[in-house]
Amino acid sequence: MSPKLYFWQMESGKKLKVEALIEAPLAEVWKKWTEATHVVNWNFAHESWHCPHAEVDFQVGGTSTYRMEAKDGSFGFDLIARFLAIQDQRFIQSELEDGRAVEVYFEEAGAACKLVQYFEPETENPLELQQGGWQAILNHFKQYCEQ
Repeated sequence: MSPKLYFWQMESGKKLKVEALIEAPLAEVWKKWTEATHVVNWNFAHESWHCPHAEVDFQVGGTSTYRMEAKDGSFGFDLIARFLAIQDQRFIQSELEDGRAVEVYFEEAGAACKLVQYFEPETENPLELQQGGWQAILNHFKQYCEQ
């Protein structure tokens, strides 16, 4: 199946996009995106937050659970998703537990990797805030891959 088919199926019509050009080989980027031992090192939007625990059952029908917490302990939540489609080193489609779609595309760009992520926004926070937060997480991922 083509990844574009899945992108087209986002139901709400609203989708936000974040992207990064990561100076690392595609296989390494894929591994660091999909393995829990790596996720805990980059999955936070601000230095005052962290991801102390991650679980990933990386297969279609499997789930991921990422614990997101303020470092001072004042707030935390679990971000839970189910994997709907996976194309090795190309595409991941998942659905958050509230039903929102997330799609991630990986593309070789010479010796680098272009990562593009689309997500359906939630309704409680401004779109700019959500896009900025997801982009900040992706920027931390880029830094983690390039170190």
